[in-house]
Amino acid sequence: MAGGQSPRQKMINLMYLVFIAMLALNMSKEVLSAFGSINAKLDRANTSYESKNTLALADLSKKASENDEFKAAAELANAASQLSKTYNDYIAAQKVLLLSEVEDKTDYETMDTSGFLDALYHEGGKLTEAGQEFLTQMDTYRNGMVALIGDTNPTLTSQINIDFNTADVTVGKGPSAVTQDYISYNYVAFPTVSSLTKMTQIQNDVKSVENELLSKLLSGNLKQLAKLDNYETVMTTSKGAYYTGTTFDGMLSLGRVDASTAPERIELKIDGKPIKKTEYDLDGGRVVLKVGTGSVGDHKVTGMLIYMQDGKEVEVAVDKKFTTINKPNAATIAADKMNVVYRGVSNPMTITFAGIQDSKIRANAPGLSKVKGSSYAMNPGTGREVTITVSGTLPDGDPVRDNATFRIKDIPRPTGTIRGEDGDGGCVRMQRQGLERSTIGAALQDFDFDLKLNVTGFSFKVNGQPTIKVNGKKLNSQASGALKRAKRGETLQIFDITANIAGNSGYKLKKISPICIELTN
Repeated sequence: MAGGQSPRQKMINLMYLVFIAMLALNMSKEVLSAFGSINAKLDRANTSYESKNTLALADLSKKASENDEFKAAAELANAASQLSKTYNDYIAAQKVLLLSEVEDKTDYETMDTSGFLDALYHEGGKLTEAGQEFLTQMDTYRNGMVALIGDTNPTLTSQINIDFNTADVTVGKGPSAVTQDYISYNYVAFPTVSSLTKMTQIQNDVKSVENELLSKLLSGNLKQLAKLDNYETVMTTSKGAYYTGTTFDGMLSLGRVDASTAPERIELKIDGKPIKKTEYDLDGGRVVLKVGTGSVGDHKVTGMLIYMQDGKEVEVAVDKKFTTINKPNAATIAADKMNVVYRGVSNPMTITFAGIQDSKIRANAPGLSKVKGSSYAMNPGTGREVTITVSGTLPDGDPVRDNATFRIKDIPRPTGTIRGEDGDGGCVRMQRQGLERSTIGAALQDFDFDLKLNVTGFSFKVNGQPTIKVNGKKLNSQASGALKRAKRGETLQIFDITANIAGNSGYKLKKISPICIELTN
């Protein structure tokens, strides 16, 4: 374990590792209960830490109000407390999710499955968005605490780097060695109670770090911190946004932020346009910009900050970049079996790439055409599938590419109608005069597209009489004559209905279902 931990804490960690090993051997329910017992003890320890840390923070704030020497320490303590609270609350929320499917939160012997976190964090051999967020939260806490503490407490810094390390883990040695990511190594295939205890242990580590930091600050070890009360950490990066799978190259350093370091004059531009005095504020030695983020893509802040030194102006060059991406405003929800486009209609599609301007996206597929912006139209031809390939250029210049395959289906079989009715599986009951005046139609029931079908002809049959072929939508004179000879209650048939799609007469529709009519007079 990392240096700086108490013997009690080391013992808890050791017991935790032993129980993980026992689980690997499929031990009894008592092992699950033992994990639950450790989790309960850690929860009690966390409650105790919470009370101690609250009192210590209040004591430090009181000292700061009475003595300026304590102000820097109080600011550091409050920043560390907020960082710890944010991370602790995140872990607490994950524990709530983990136990959301558990009826009795204290029946640890039933918490022997692993499927929930397996699917949430690590599905299909890859990290999910939730899994990546878990690592990001831990990295944010670790980096933030290390930046706050700096070199004032090397032992605590070392402990934080070890206890909150999200690097990949290599299991075994030599040719048989296997490398696993943090999530897979710690949570995949582990019982629910094991994952619950691990998360509680993380909370315990967070509160332990906060407690040790507060104790050091209250112990009078403030001399070095007081010298740094006019400084803050500054992080310099090569770009304003990073993508998963790339290396973060941020560099941390100290920067003085008191009013004595405020620039004498500011000459800055954003994307070549001068930044006005109303578009920034001075906060101590900081220049706080208040400009719009602009359109999606890269933006550059350039120019000079001019300082006075020994009666002379000294120019400090500014050349920074930030990236603007679209704000998420909708979830991505897909029905895996419903990737379908229909032949014979213009299928509207929206094609985007997160963080990339529409103008820098290219989509290609047979029958695909761009309408405007992210709107496209797909008019599939022959075949059973069509693959749409999408490529784009990220703000940092890197190319990206993706594709999606859609099944091609024909327009479903239309249903014959008369005066808008289809009989709903039976016969349409109507009077003789009504049938003679009614229009024969065709409809696509429950179809996603509102298509107008034009009937061009049909066959009309009265029992005991020859079938009459009709051109058009209504009974002709010959069919009307046959209708007059039909008896009350007799069933008539309209079949072999022919129709086409308005605006696309070349598409051949499937055979239209017939209409059954029962005369009521």
